[in-house]
Amino acid sequence: MAHDDSSDLGKLGRQSLRRPLSAAEAKLAEVLEQIFASGRHDFAEVAAGLRDLGVPRPSGASEPWSVATLESELRLINASFDDAYTCKRPASPG
Repeated sequence: MAHDDSSDLGKLGRQSLRRPLSAAEAKLAEVLEQIFASGRHDFAEVAAGLRDLGVPRPSGASEPWSVATLESELRLINASFDDAYTCKRPASPG
């Protein structure tokens, strides 16, 4: 029997519903798309591209982009979305 992934797609469509991207996260996402579109996929190349373009780190940290800082930023962003997604909605006023 084939797997019906329509319910999976519905979950993905709501993945970041609880928290919008910050301006810094949106800028990072935009630049990452540009870097990937240019054919650079290796994290060292991606980090170099972020450094060259002067993209600020969403965490506000001042260390330059490197493989380690890119991984750290992505982990922080992912954890933040996980936290926002698993939080319960406040009760409606009664």
